Amino acid sequence: MPAFRLACLAYVSSALPGSTLGLLWPSIQLPLHQPIAVLGVLLVFATTASVIASAGTGRLLSRFSAGPLLAVGTALTAVALAVEALTPSLWMFAGGMTLFGLGSGAIDAALNAHAAGHFGARQITWMHASYGAGATLGPVLVTALLSNAVTWRWIYVIMGTAQGLLAAVFTATRRGWATPLGAVPAAAPCPAERMPRPARQAERRTAPARAVLGSLAFTAVESGIEAGAGTWGYVFLTDGRGLTRAAAGAAVSAHFAMLLLGRVVLGALAERIGPSRVLGVAVIGVSVGCAIMAVPGPGMLAIAGLMTVGLAASPIFPLFTLTTAQRVGAHGARETAQTVSLQVAASAIGGAAVPAGIGLAIAAFTAKALPAPLLLLSLTMCALYGPLSRSARTRIRPERAAATPHDTTPPRT
Repeated sequence: MPAFRLACLAYVSSALPGSTLGLLWPSIQLPLHQPIAVLGVLLVFATTASVIASAGTGRLLSRFSAGPLLAVGTALTAVALAVEALTPSLWMFAGGMTLFGLGSGAIDAALNAHAAGHFGARQITWMHASYGAGATLGPVLVTALLSNAVTWRWIYVIMGTAQGLLAAVFTATRRGWATPLGAVPAAAPCPAERMPRPARQAERRTAPARAVLGSLAFTAVESGIEAGAGTWGYVFLTDGRGLTRAAAGAAVSAHFAMLLLGRVVLGALAERIGPSRVLGVAVIGVSVGCAIMAVPGPGMLAIAGLMTVGLAASPIFPLFTLTTAQRVGAHGARETAQTVSLQVAASAIGGAAVPAGIGLAIAAFTAKALPAPLLLLSLTMCALYGPLSRSARTRIRPERAAATPHDTTPPRT
């Protein structure tokens, strides 16, 4: 089975447990004799484990190809779901969530690192669209199962079995993936070997550090905006703009639908006109959407802003991942993979921290406060992207210049 199809399948499968946890938690907390709010504490364990696994996967990719790491990651998630299904206590369930975080973090980082080196713009955005498809499908399937008297424990058994089968597929196809990224020489965006030695040393010491830190901040902010809008959009539309529950629910569904549709359509567009062009417009589009949400007016205006945010945000993370080597000036595939894995970890941090911070702001003020932090974060994202984009362009130019043969025609006398 081709790596692209397996990557899409892995994303669909890994999205199911995460997208259904909130739906299943009311059924889980009762036999565990725990309050609803304890889920927030459990998510801290899972997010921390995911960040650690994502950050460490980049180094492992210098020794192993993505296939074995994906096999291990999906096996960990399968075991984690089995532990959660059989748990008699909260702490055992917390251990299962921590184990699931380790597995899902490794899967996410390995898939993105492999995609950055081997997929095109359309493939990497479609891969991320597969996660959206899984997140959309999960609640529907779980609702149907619960309606037919299937308990939450059996639902976890079903999802764990699916992950176990996927781990077997990854194990069987592990040799079909590319060689370890540390053994693959990447096309360096800036050919440092052509520089004088002092300049080469300075380039390796300073430029990548600035670009990597900027990239991590960018991915954290972007993921925070995406998660914040999706998490608090319903509360903003109902309590902040006075929409009915039905209208607000439909609007939030439309927001997620735009995330899914945008990755399919804009990925194909990026394949034609170039990832950087689509990425630049998308970054600006998020600020436009947040500004529309901030404008006082009818509820339809807020809905339009929320949908604009979803459409504009849809291609940013996959295309930003795809252009990592150009941006940070990595001198090999190993360095690119390590940077991508750190970006995945930063994305997890931003996706957890920003919605939590917005929740505190809404509690302190009102639900109308949502657009202000989103707009501020979107402008911060634009400010971060400007230098990173210029850095990518300046790193590409020397490579093109070096590839142009020197004019050997003797001067006229």
